[in-house]
Amino acid sequence: MSIWFQTPDIVAANRQMENTACSHLGIEITEIGDDWVKGTMPAEPRTFQPMGLVHGGANVLFAETLGSMAANMCIDNRVEYAVGQEVNANHLRGVRSGVLTGIANIVHKGRTSQVWEIRIYNDEEKLSCISRLTMAIIPV
Repeated sequence: MSIWFQTPDIVAANRQMENTACSHLGIEITEIGDDWVKGTMPAEPRTFQPMGLVHGGANVLFAETLGSMAANMCIDNRVEYAVGQEVNANHLRGVRSGVLTGIANIVHKGRTSQVWEIRIYNDEEKLSCISRLTMAIIPV
C-alpha cells in the first residue's frame, strides 16, 4: 500500500533539486516504491574530503535529501511541508570511486513528525553509511 499523498513524479522531484546543493553534488532520484525512495550520488572529487574518500557531510546531505524528498511526497504541500529536525549518520565503509545508491525507508509517519532510515551502499552493494532522519511537519 502506497504512503504517498499523490502519485510521485521522479522527473518533478529531480527538477525540484536543480540549482541546489543536491544538484551540485550530482544527487538524483532514480526510483520510487510504495514506501521508499532510491537515489544516487557519484563518488568523485566534488563529493570527496581531502583524503580522497566520500565526505561524511556529503553522505549526510545525500541521506537528508532522499528522506526530505520522500517526507514531502507523503503530505499535502498546499497545507503543510516537512523540514529536517534531526539527522545522524554512521559512516561504516569508505568509498573512493563509483556511484553511491541510497534508499530511504519510512520508520514512522505521524501527524506532526516522520522518521526515515536511509541506507547508502557502494557499487559492490556493501553498506557504507546508515542514517536516521527526523522530519517535522509544519503548516504552511
